Amino acid sequence: MRCQGRKDRPRFDALLHAVARKEFDMVAAWSVDRLGRSLQDLVSFLGDLQSKKVDLYLHQQALDTSTPSGKAMFGMLGVFAEFERTIIQERVKAGLARARAKERRSEDQRPMPRSNSKFGTWPQRDVGKVKIARMLGIGVSVTQRVLA
Repeated sequence: MRCQGRKDRPRFDALLHAVARKEFDMVAAWSVDRLGRSLQDLVSFLGDLQSKKVDLYLHQQALDTSTPSGKAMFGMLGVFAEFERTIIQERVKAGLARARAKERRSEDQRPMPRSNSKFGTWPQRDVGKVKIARMLGIGVSVTQRVLA
């Protein structure tokens, strides 16, 4: 996953330009996670707002940074947002590793016929390759290679 910067978020960039021009006194957002999940980005964003004397209101968290407790809570929400992102990344990596390990195990345990003795008289009895593969519990491509 790639973190989106300002150039990849044109509306966020426009918001920061409007803040720099002091077009309003308060920025309202739905939730802290709509602003970003990196603690550094959130702190930087809040710093940009504070330097222009612009406050932030987050609807979901009912958070108003015009108060000291609101500023403290915003910092804590940023920490939790970053923690959540890290947990999600770890779960995805663990799931991918588990899938890779399972794939290797299933390949190692897959029966591979060493000779065509199992196939015996089936081709002579007009039994199809798909049916042979199902009966032996192997892939059709394996059946095709052995019968060839």
